[in-house]
Amino acid sequence: MRNTTRIAICILLSLVLSNLSIVNVFAYEETLSEQKVVYLTFDDGPSGKLNNRVLDILKEKNVNATFFLIGNMIKGQETLVKRIVDEGNAVGLHTYSHEKAKIYRSNQSFVDEMLLTQQIIYDVTGVKTTIIRFPFGCNNNSYKLTTAMVDTLHSSNFKIYDWNVDSTDGMNPSLAPYKIFSRAKSDKNPAVVLMHCGYLNKNTATALPEIIDYYKSNGYEFKVITEDTPEVYRLSKHR
Repeated sequence: MRNTTRIAICILLSLVLSNLSIVNVFAYEETLSEQKVVYLTFDDGPSGKLNNRVLDILKEKNVNATFFLIGNMIKGQETLVKRIVDEGNAVGLHTYSHEKAKIYRSNQSFVDEMLLTQQIIYDVTGVKTTIIRFPFGCNNNSYKLTTAMVDTLHSSNFKIYDWNVDSTDGMNPSLAPYKIFSRAKSDKNPAVVLMHCGYLNKNTATALPEIIDYYKSNGYEFKVITEDTPEVYRLSKHR
């Protein structure tokens, strides 16, 4: 009787452990299948040679990025803007003037600057982009995002994309490349990394290869922002 009981217990334990093993395997496979995503984004272009250098690096590393362009900087750089699109990168709107006094004067002023830039990019590339980024972020020292603005932008078919990883190269373009790299690293998923490719952002281009290598070595998939990408913005509680 005792032997029979022991055998029954052993069989039961075997089944339990077997089931536990199956559960663990499925959980492990589910974790492995959860793809990590990074969006490399660049503000303040196009910027001539520096922008081309960034594109060269992206092409060499076989990844793409999203460029939020300033409308009044496109004239004379149409070939560069076309290259951005032709090589599989995404383009977004970063207003026409990038001047706080103008763009944040009213909701309509902001929308008008986006519409003007949208038309310029369309004329150059044939792409009618609807993705936008607020200069200095949608909550800055001069402006706080309101529900009214969100509704206005959505009614114009625009979608808002801030970031959740800041390399801080916008506040300090002369920041050492190793510091830009350090601040651009993250384990967030998705990671929306803010960088700049203005004329002063040479150190960002220097740091870029290492930034790309970091995300590659940590299993991230590189994607560009499209109108299907979930929006990234925050409303203040009192808004």
